[in-house]
Amino acid sequence: MNKFLFETIETACKAIKNKQLSPVELTQMTLNQIHEHDPRLNAFITVIEEEALAQAKQLEAEIVNNHVRGPLHGIPIAVKDILQTKGVQTTSGSKIFEGWIPDEDAAAVKRLREAGAIIIGKANLHEFAMGATTENPHFGSTRNPWNVTRIPGGSSGGSAVATATGMAFGAVGTDTAGSIRLPAAMCGTVGFKPTYGLVSRTGCLPFSWSLDHVGPMTRTVKDAATMLEVMKGYDQKDRVFVKRNVPVSFDESLNGLKGVKLGFYEPYMFSGIDHEVKRVIKQAFRHLESLGAEIVPIDIPGIDQALNALKAIAQSEVVSFHEPLLKKFGHVYGDDLKYRFEFGSDVSATGYLRAQRKRDQFVRETINQMKGIDALVGPTNVQPPFEIGTMVPEMAISNMFTLGKTPLANILGFPSLSVACGFTSENLPVGLQFIGKPFSDQRVLQIGDCYEKSEKWVQALKNNQVYTNASVVRNS
Repeated sequence: MNKFLFETIETACKAIKNKQLSPVELTQMTLNQIHEHDPRLNAFITVIEEEALAQAKQLEAEIVNNHVRGPLHGIPIAVKDILQTKGVQTTSGSKIFEGWIPDEDAAAVKRLREAGAIIIGKANLHEFAMGATTENPHFGSTRNPWNVTRIPGGSSGGSAVATATGMAFGAVGTDTAGSIRLPAAMCGTVGFKPTYGLVSRTGCLPFSWSLDHVGPMTRTVKDAATMLEVMKGYDQKDRVFVKRNVPVSFDESLNGLKGVKLGFYEPYMFSGIDHEVKRVIKQAFRHLESLGAEIVPIDIPGIDQALNALKAIAQSEVVSFHEPLLKKFGHVYGDDLKYRFEFGSDVSATGYLRAQRKRDQFVRETINQMKGIDALVGPTNVQPPFEIGTMVPEMAISNMFTLGKTPLANILGFPSLSVACGFTSENLPVGLQFIGKPFSDQRVLQIGDCYEKSEKWVQALKNNQVYTNASVVRNS
């Protein structure tokens, strides 16, 4: 019966709706999976067992009365522990907030609960979401389910691992430079960063308010669309929230990709790429073409300057938020964060404004370059996950830029999807990334869904036995 934990959200909800499976049974199965495997993987900071079962019983009673809230009714979901959860500890991966109990849910969490999702636990993360490895000095390192000695990517590493191992049907992550998509790629799952402003950030502790995104992490693209449809929605508390209706879910999958044009900028997408990862990506490109897609070269001028602008914007904004905390709790932060704060403190007001102007110019120019293009395509991660404990703090600030090609979509604010596309010779997952134009979220998801359905990478998650056979590892 535990194999059911790797079914799609759609399949699970249908079984619940037809009374073939109860929310209580599904929740207990998920909790059993957590109890069995999380000691090895450390995907969770807090498991919400009693509350999850109580919520499941309520949702089961509603099913008995033939009331179904929607496509997430009775589905266990994990939440990155940087989003507020009412009555449940929200640490942001830091000892500073350990024991803090919010009195309200983050906007995205509230919408998930109202739709019938069961919040099963708070997922581990890189401290304050400020890193690409999920090596947390306070709550222990999260471990990659394909090799427990390796990083899972970050900062939403716990969310990706929980989803990849049947400890949740999906998860909520955050993405400032790739923190949804990089761990999804490294764990063999799906990660989607929506168009900037499509999902409210209210109740999410900020990293960089002009770059932060909240989005879904799932095992299939269609599940991501299902979660995103619920998570989006007007929120007057988020000042950058987009007041427009943008459909994202879809019933029918594309039969092929004929007529789809994908832009590929090789100088950026293949720079610094591992030869094994490149092999897998090139194979994925051939498969996209066999489905009918046309992959065409594209130029993206000013990309290096734009990515430098992202670094200046993100690090200066995060310093301004943490400055009051640093005065009192500076000694509590991890070493890699202290280095980041030094970098951010050196950005002047003039430098920050210059970076924002460069960003605006780059967005306009890229939109112009993407005329006639459905999406950009390339690798999500360009390096396989490295060994836990091998990165020095001074190098950590560059991890997101050396491990993957995710930051591009953040400086643009465009929708971006990562799907599994194969494995290296060491059996480590590789992610394929699509970056669409603003508010083309549904189109990007449909393209990724069509590619995904033609492959068998989702089945690989169910068949993965690596973490089930691994010894319990002391978390560092």
